[in-house]
Amino acid sequence: MELQVYNIKGETVGRTVKLNDDIFGIEPNNHAIYLDVKRILANRRQGTSKTKHRGEIAGSTRKIRPQKGTGGARFGSIKNPLFRGGGRVFGPVPRDYSIKINKKVKALARKSALSSKAKENAIIIVDKVDFDSPKTKNFVQLKKNFNITEKKLLLILNEIKNNVILSARNLKCSNILSVSQLNTYDILNANVLMMEEEALKSLEQILNT
Repeated sequence: MELQVYNIKGETVGRTVKLNDDIFGIEPNNHAIYLDVKRILANRRQGTSKTKHRGEIAGSTRKIRPQKGTGGARFGSIKNPLFRGGGRVFGPVPRDYSIKINKKVKALARKSALSSKAKENAIIIVDKVDFDSPKTKNFVQLKKNFNITEKKLLLILNEIKNNVILSARNLKCSNILSVSQLNTYDILNANVLMMEEEALKSLEQILNT
């Protein structure tokens, strides 16, 4: 597949790039995508939720009423989970939610996600994206130039540029990643991928190894 190369004004620069069929032209593997997205979302969880069980509640352990003779159930202490202010039964404790999968599965998932976007004609190649100063209106104008103002945009840069990141951080439907940060979830979560020409070359080198 060949795509036109544009500048940030939305004008063609007179050349095209050919997308690598081994990356952008494969049949998407839905199971690999599922495994990688599950890994990414699980690894983002902090796992810091915590509640106190009855052994951690501050309070007396004396019997609050006689064990026998009342006709009711026995209660050991005020920290019983059945009472208000008592411990919680089977509450959450800090844990690690992270998941690991093979490198080849991660690479296959990214290739599958990129191929899906290529089939949807949702990839835009630009020669270079950079701004003289960090202004939100610069990024808004960039999206207007390509008629994608209302769409979720993922901009893939060859390397991080502070002016571009600062220009987009106040916009809800805009995300910026470098090639090394690119992942399956963010690819699928965007409606349009905009990629620098140099970023495309770097991406092909990474996924072809």
